[in-house]
Amino acid sequence: MTDKNPTTTPSQDSEAYKAKKRFFDSLMTVYGRKTVLEALEDKSVSIYRLHLAKSNKSASIVDEIISLAQKKGAEILYHERTALSRISKNATQDQGVAADLQLPGYQTFEQFLEQPPKKNYRLLALDGITNPQNLGMIIRSACAGNIDGILLPMKGNAQIDPLVIKASAGTLFRAPILRCQNLSQALQQFIAKGAVACALSSHTEKQLSTFTPTTPAIYVLGNETHGVSAEVFALCAEKVKIPMNNGVESLNVAVTAALIAFRDLL
Repeated sequence: MTDKNPTTTPSQDSEAYKAKKRFFDSLMTVYGRKTVLEALEDKSVSIYRLHLAKSNKSASIVDEIISLAQKKGAEILYHERTALSRISKNATQDQGVAADLQLPGYQTFEQFLEQPPKKNYRLLALDGITNPQNLGMIIRSACAGNIDGILLPMKGNAQIDPLVIKASAGTLFRAPILRCQNLSQALQQFIAKGAVACALSSHTEKQLSTFTPTTPAIYVLGNETHGVSAEVFALCAEKVKIPMNNGVESLNVAVTAALIAFRDLL
């Protein structure tokens, strides 16, 4: 027997699903007692859920985390240890604590494309940044400088963990991070919308200082050892380098990110 008077139409169901998915896509899960505590102490951070292991022993830091989460109106859930490890995705380092955070700058790249913050935005795209220290410092420079978003693929880069958060000096919680599954596919969508992709490479003659785009621009930073991948490099209409003296071949990728982030501010 079918309901001849459904309360929702298929299109309404679809919109509700999209809204729900958009909400959960906007959440960042962090783990570790000190990391979660520092996040909750940041006034700009909202928390949706706090996840705790049932096996946690009484500790002042856990009590403080619970108190802050309650003040911020978070739902608090208790899990078996194995269930918590599936949430944190790091059983060896989560210390029985994880949190789903609502961060002002954390979104999917599709959401950014729907409503860019300005006409000629500037992004950093990270293609295989595997060192957590580098990733954290890139986030810090981008957050402080003239960068509107960090295009960060879910795979192939260092995962956001306590080391990254520490290296970012807490700016991760305020940084404009744009998530994507595949960098080349995301870049193609940006290019289709009028953006120009620019790879940083020491094997080109054009210098960064001569690249002055009048359209949205995405600066692609490659792996610490191998540089930008061939697939992504092929999508970049521009290739530029930072000139070096005294026989130095390249800079640390985090330093390069800082130079890009502040090139228009100094």
